[in-house]
Amino acid sequence: MTRVTLTGVVKRFPQPGRDTAPVLAVDDVSIDIASGEIHAIIGYSGAGKSTVLRLINGLEQVTEGRIAVGEQVVSGLDERQLRRVRPGLGMIFQHFNLLHSRTVAQNVEYPLVVAGMPKAERAARVDELLAFVGLEDKAGAYREQLSGGQKQRVGIARALATNPGVLLADEATSALDPETSLEVLALLRRVNQELGITIILITHEMSVVRELAHRVTVMDGGRVVEQGDVFEVFSRPQSDTARRFVATALPTRPGPEQLSELRARHRGALVSVIFRDEGVDQPLIFRTLAERGVGVSIVHGGVTEVGGRLFGQVTLELIGDELRIEHAIAALGQVAEIEVIH
Repeated sequence: MTRVTLTGVVKRFPQPGRDTAPVLAVDDVSIDIASGEIHAIIGYSGAGKSTVLRLINGLEQVTEGRIAVGEQVVSGLDERQLRRVRPGLGMIFQHFNLLHSRTVAQNVEYPLVVAGMPKAERAARVDELLAFVGLEDKAGAYREQLSGGQKQRVGIARALATNPGVLLADEATSALDPETSLEVLALLRRVNQELGITIILITHEMSVVRELAHRVTVMDGGRVVEQGDVFEVFSRPQSDTARRFVATALPTRPGPEQLSELRARHRGALVSVIFRDEGVDQPLIFRTLAERGVGVSIVHGGVTEVGGRLFGQVTLELIGDELRIEHAIAALGQVAEIEVIH
């Protein structure tokens, strides 16, 4: 298993023209990715997340700072030195990057040919990898004969060919349909759990982070704006960027437009109840309201699973006279985390 650390990393891209200032793409980024961890780096377009990935695998050189993969400092290495390091860094691409003139087996074999592995060993390794990703029957097929999910499985097998300690995945599921995405994420989870490989996942899909990652780094404008355990970032986002991402993947407080629609349809008081792990007893919530003579209905949101733990936010409509509702809200605040929606 391999640890990856970025310390004070800066990347500036020079621009044409003598008086044109360089573009600051990555600004003082520090990330500590533990051995065997699945770490997601998320951000909107232009956040700098893909540049960070290219800095880790040496496709771009850092302007300032330090990157280490295991015990090896990779920042500052020349191309000859990087060629010795790259077999330890597997790469999965958004659009698969398969060679159309080669079969599935030949695509998986290619990194082993480059590494100089003997032919008999290459053949055995290819068979082992195709079995691992469930494509033994596609060894002789070509790229055009594969589905999107099968192409990405070939990409994963190829990335594993040289027994890397780290797997870098750049938007690995964004070109796939939802069902196929889940299958690929399940395969990546197996790679992590069975092979102990550290995975760094670049994505703009919070649902992918929820499904797969242990920890997450949120980037905006080239900087890290939030880091932490996935459940904590999902359930208690601290930055505006993280809150926007979480809202796309989880049932949360209704937005302004949804709130207007809810108010038009419901006359009662609206209260949001936040569920975090096992901290909220759902029957107790409804019993608390019923005991105070208040009617209740769920009008928005829901509860889902994040990293094997429950999280969600449910908006309730409380129906009854004003005093009863006031007492019910006060009692509800004693047993749950709530927000009254005005």
